Amino acid sequence: MKTLQVNLIEKSKKNYRVSRPTQTGFSSPATHYNEPRVDLNDVLIENASATFYVRAVDDSFNAFDIYKNDVLIIDKSLTPKHNQLVIAIRDDAFKIIRIVAEATTELQIWGVITYIIKSVK
Repeated sequence: MKTLQVNLIEKSKKNYRVSRPTQTGFSSPATHYNEPRVDLNDVLIENASATFYVRAVDDSFNAFDIYKNDVLIIDKSLTPKHNQLVIAIRDDAFKIIRIVAEATTELQIWGVITYIIKSVK
């Protein structure tokens, strides 16, 4: 059975709350709009200047659970590690390859895939 690593999303520590005026009576029902939004750039991106988004155009990478219209977040500043997915240039085309420890061929690695965003439509 395949095990998945779960990374918890931490709530933003930025404070967007507006100081509440002194008021009397019932509080506004719109006070929940002061809650901070989850900024995916803060959660998913470590190095913004070296990060790129790539959308899969077909299901040719389904061996890696990457299907049509999935969005790949790729960080070019990371050094690939064992068992990570990378975008590599092979035969003048981008390919998705899983890094294995006993690789014998030389690869031109374009970037390391850090997240895969999937549509659930």
